Amino acid sequence: MDYVQHRVVQEAAKEASSISTPFTPLNIILLSVVFYTAYSTFSRSNTAPPIARGPPPKVFRTYTPRTLLPFNGENGQPIFFAVRGRVFDVSNGRNFYGPGGPYSNFAGRDASRGLACHSFDTDMLTEDLDGPLDTLEGLGPNEMEALQGWEETFTGKYDIVGKLVSVADYNTTKAAEAAQ
Repeated sequence: MDYVQHRVVQEAAKEASSISTPFTPLNIILLSVVFYTAYSTFSRSNTAPPIARGPPPKVFRTYTPRTLLPFNGENGQPIFFAVRGRVFDVSNGRNFYGPGGPYSNFAGRDASRGLACHSFDTDMLTEDLDGPLDTLEGLGPNEMEALQGWEETFTGKYDIVGKLVSVADYNTTKAAEAAQ
């Protein structure tokens, strides 16, 4: 029995010595995880990066030929033009519609007749900004079909930011709103 007791004492001593050391592989791994978590938590900057601001929202509004005119892309202004009473923001196409572009004469104007006739001539634009809008009278079915194609292209590609009305219609609407 001496041998058995001696062996029990030896095994107990082995277990006691292995338990008393804190440097077991499991403890080292756990300690590493704790240090890494603490380091990554306290080393971060407490300030969140600022949120980037997008472009200002586009407000749908009513334009007259005269109030649409300044939106021609000059002096950093956005570029708007109207097609059959709808005002499109074509600023993303600044190379085409902005100053010096092939369609620049339409910027800030009603481009309906010029687009329908495939003409960039200034005589396609309404001269009297305070008069009635172009009714597109005299355009044939081919011109109206071409205009509809342009309108569909703009509707799919650009934002509609307003509607174009004559000065008389605008004044009538404002007077009716004021009377209420």
